[in-house]
Amino acid sequence: MSGFSKGIRKVEVALQWDPSPAGQPPTDLDIIAATFTADTAYGEPAYLVHFDSRSPDGTIFLNRDSTDGKGFGWDEVMTLELDRLADRYARVVVGVVIQQRPGRKTFTDVLNPAMRVREGYTVLAQDSFGAVLGATAATVAEFVRDASGDWTFRPGVHGFQEDPATFTRVMGRAHQP
Repeated sequence: MSGFSKGIRKVEVALQWDPSPAGQPPTDLDIIAATFTADTAYGEPAYLVHFDSRSPDGTIFLNRDSTDGKGFGWDEVMTLELDRLADRYARVVVGVVIQQRPGRKTFTDVLNPAMRVREGYTVLAQDSFGAVLGATAATVAEFVRDASGDWTFRPGVHGFQEDPATFTRVMGRAHQP
């Protein structure tokens, strides 16, 4: 039977890491979501959602924000209500960026980083950033609206070397297989 699929509807992207050792500056990771319209699906984002912001229509928001990894369980959590996102949006990319103060940090410098993408109780993806240890940022999830209007999930962690501001401009570019 076909036609009964509802696609991906509401997802949660969660991030965790251990605090920096005593005497070291705190490590701050941030979840960022970028939305793209159909006519600029791989260009500039229509808007970004990150700490201190939410989507204009309230469909993407940060539930939990940490600046040091001292939370219990998942330190940062973002909810994406894809089924409520306006039809003009065709793609949403979620990334993780390491704040670069003081000095340059990569995932090698983060103690026990991990991310999880789930819909309800179903884990769609889980990763420890092991394939991108030298990166300063990474995309961790991509959601694409198909021809029927349903959202599909494309897993994969892709590393970037950009600073946080530049990362938000390039995180939606196409990845080569």
